[in-house]
Amino acid sequence: MEFKSKIKTIEWEGTYSKMVDQTVVPYEYKFVNITTGDDMFDAIRNMIVRGAPAIGIAGAHGVILFAQELAQKGLSREDFVKQLIEKAEYMKTSRPTAVNLMWACEKQIEVIKNSKSDINGIIEELKVNGVKLENEDIEINKKIGDYGAEVVPKGATILTHCNAGALATVGYGTALGVVRSAYAKDNTIQVFADETRPRQQGARITTFELAMDGIPVTLITDGMCSYFMKKGMIDMVVVGADRIAANGDTANKIGTYTVAIAAKYHNIPFYIAAPLSTIDISIKSGDEIPIEERSREEVTHINGKPICALEGVNVINPGFDVTPHDLIAGIITEKGILRPDYNKSISEAFKNI
Repeated sequence: MEFKSKIKTIEWEGTYSKMVDQTVVPYEYKFVNITTGDDMFDAIRNMIVRGAPAIGIAGAHGVILFAQELAQKGLSREDFVKQLIEKAEYMKTSRPTAVNLMWACEKQIEVIKNSKSDINGIIEELKVNGVKLENEDIEINKKIGDYGAEVVPKGATILTHCNAGALATVGYGTALGVVRSAYAKDNTIQVFADETRPRQQGARITTFELAMDGIPVTLITDGMCSYFMKKGMIDMVVVGADRIAANGDTANKIGTYTVAIAAKYHNIPFYIAAPLSTIDISIKSGDEIPIEERSREEVTHINGKPICALEGVNVINPGFDVTPHDLIAGIITEKGILRPDYNKSISEAFKNI
């Protein structure tokens, strides 16, 4: 039985991009229309759209929006192409850690460079490619889910951190794709979701998604995972990823590394679920992954309201941390589950792309 998720996060609608505004979930579930390239840049930067695969699609849509705007300026084809490639490169900088953004923008740059069409033809080719990337994302996630479901024990309780679900992708999810596919086979599966400070993506978004799909979920704070692991209440951990190095080191939402250490100590398998587009084979290890530093207000405020922190206190707010490859039992991809030695298994996976 195939699981049918009710969520589609982002979709190209003829001349604009339609997406779920994730800054207001779960208080509201609403869509916003993004009509300009600069608005897409801001939507990515301000996390209206979030999650590495979804950010990638947003970037691809942003290139289309920039193309539509440049087409109104009466440029020659040569100047149009030159300026559009510059805009696509600019779109890549909206967030630094998630490599899917760079990957998807590069896919659009390839379309621009390889096109033999006039300006309107280039725009149409970009639209076709953007929709193709959307549809492929869902199919890739379903494959990830099916491969991942094979390693989920019957009746398992799965711990996840942050949100790697439908709302982090186009519409099925990576880590939660594994959950959805496993639940389709065994409805005794349940999930423990870390709150995920400072933006509470686990509390706000993961619990919302799973409740919408009728999958049992229990919310815990970030510091509780070891407690439940020691009590034998967690059978496995599955999280997503924003960038994976060639050796398997994985950047994911801040706090993931802590969960991985606790899982290793308690002999609980810790899996990454991510498409191959999240793997950056150009970098050898996690030491080379840029870590985004976000605003202090994310730590000192919740929903715009100050919490009990001394006014003016120094705050450091890295958005991600890197989990070393030796803490990872497997990387679940659309090509199957990659196992250590990751340098070898990742290299083999990319030979067939």
